[in-house]
Amino acid sequence: MLLKEAISGFIFHCRIEKALSSKTIKAYQIDLAQFEKSASQKQIQSIESIDKEFLRNYARQLSTFAPKTIKRKLATLKAFMNFHEFEENISGNPFRKIKLSVKIPKQLPRVMTLEQIESILRVAYLSRNNTKNKTSYSYCEKVRDIAVLELLFATGVRVSELCHLTRECISADFSAILVNGKGSKERIIPVTNTGVVQALKEYHSLSNNTHTPYFFTNRLQNRLSEQSVRYMIRKYSEQAEITQHITPHLFRHSFATLLLEKDVDIRYIQNILGHSSINTTQIYTHVNSKKKCEILTFKHPRNELSLN
Repeated sequence: MLLKEAISGFIFHCRIEKALSSKTIKAYQIDLAQFEKSASQKQIQSIESIDKEFLRNYARQLSTFAPKTIKRKLATLKAFMNFHEFEENISGNPFRKIKLSVKIPKQLPRVMTLEQIESILRVAYLSRNNTKNKTSYSYCEKVRDIAVLELLFATGVRVSELCHLTRECISADFSAILVNGKGSKERIIPVTNTGVVQALKEYHSLSNNTHTPYFFTNRLQNRLSEQSVRYMIRKYSEQAEITQHITPHLFRHSFATLLLEKDVDIRYIQNILGHSSINTTQIYTHVNSKKKCEILTFKHPRNELSLN
């Protein structure tokens, strides 16, 4: 079987039979296109010609990438070869004859302080309040921006999840949202803060868009893109004079970390974030310096000893 044909068959399997997300499919296509190009340079045209020596050399070629990227690209190849072994298009999977392990250095997630989040929200509200024409698109856009920022921090949703929210995903009283997460797993997140509820209500009353099912839209009445949200956050963080690079995912990290610092059970946070494994949520169990100082100051058993 030609390698190009084998790749096409695997992508079809992932898209139609496994119903993987478009992002996963795109990542697979990029990784396998790179693999095919490397194989072509070595005059390898068929999937049967791929052996463990070529895979080892290809893994060395990937060494210029970040460890996370290398691990993803190798995982793509393993899935690709496993599929064709299962379909009996190859007699044996060469990955079974080699051991390739990629160590990813553990990095604590970057987070914002509550003061930084407050500053970003404050400038967004100030921008809305300073807009005189309450019927203009500019005013509606600023109301939408507030609703986006509030919802990101209130629920910890991923930016892609937020941008794909439909009007049907928002409860009638705006007290909960239905999120379609990774792997098409649905979860319901309550929205309990009155300020956040009010922000959603105000945007809903102004948007009145019947041309698309999506809740958050742009000037052309199309779905608000993830890139637009990133630009929006960068704009408000610059206005708030925050030098740290702020991203939508930083709201998610901060949401989880600040809840943990309030002694919220990690299982609840796992459920709200939509993590399938508690191990993923464990990255947020780091404690910042201020919290460490508070713990050692007020809770250390040494305080109970009196030696005078």
